[in-house]
Order: sequence, then C-alpha cells, then structure tokens
Amino acid sequence: MPTVLVPLAQGCEEIEAVTIIDILRRANITVVCAGLDDKPVRASRGTVLIPDTTLDEALKLSFDMVTLPGGQPGTNNLKADVRILALLNDMAKHNKYITAICAAPSVLAAAGLLDGKHATSFPGALNTYPKVLQQTQAIVEDGLIITSRGPGTAMDFALTLVERLAGKAKRQEVEAGLVR
Repeated sequence: MPTVLVPLAQGCEEIEAVTIIDILRRANITVVCAGLDDKPVRASRGTVLIPDTTLDEALKLSFDMVTLPGGQPGTNNLKADVRILALLNDMAKHNKYITAICAAPSVLAAAGLLDGKHATSFPGALNTYPKVLQQTQAIVEDGLIITSRGPGTAMDFALTLVERLAGKAKRQEVEAGLVR
C-alpha cells in the first residue's frame, strides 16, 4: 500500500490539507500527517488540525510521496524548515513523488527541485524563481513532480495523486463516491 507524508505547518491552507488527506485515505492510501512540532496546527483560516505525529518521528519512516499543502504563513514555515528541504531532496534522489499545491510549489523551488521544470502555483508564488517554467493549468506534472494552483483545485489535485499511486480505476472509484 502506498504511503504519503503530508507535513502540516502552522498557517497551512486547511481546504488543501484536509482535502488531500481525506481523498487519499478514501483510496486506502496510508497518509501520515506530521506537524513541524508537537503542537496542534492552526491553519490559515483558524481551523485547528491535530497531526498524527511530529515531523521528527515521521522522518524515521519511508514514503512513496510527500505532499505539501500551501497557504500562508504555512508555506513560509515549510520553506524555513531545513528538515523539509532535506526531505524533498532525499525524495528526489530516490525517485519518489514530490507534490505541492498553492504557494507550496515555492518550497520545491527553494529546494532547487523546479529548476528547468514545468510547474504551476498560486498566482505569483513562483515569480521570484526565474528557472521555473511556470504554467497556468490547474495541475502540472513534470516527471515525479506534481503541482497545483490552490484551494479550488485541491480535489482534482488529490484525485490525480490517487491515480498516480493507486491507478485510474481507484481514482474513478473514489471520484464516483464523491458524487461530483
């Protein structure tokens, strides 16, 4: 069964975090939500999320994918965490999926993983990274890197992640249950 790490930083975008976690779990994908510390996470709109574990504990495990929710100041908190940057580079080195939505693709860019790659993000989030080949589609895939625009694209983004990890039939099954 595939495993996915969703790091939750203070100020993350709750629609993105919860949608990704929920849809992946509906597909029977193991999801570990890890806080950057041991505190509950207050998301960008004030929703309080309780992570499954801490990032330090999660880093002892192996994952098939890491998915970064965006939001502010959550994205900046992820970008400032050297453990996140090291994790992203380790995932890339081992040819694992690295995914991000909203402003969080800028974390991938800060880690040097989007140089010469196609990516999308919340408008303006990648403007200070000239080596990124910015796109405007809702979801952009470049190899094992998958990026998406923002809260409004979270469901399609999460379903794309399901398809990459568990196949098209599983995506269709999960999507049918959502009655979209």
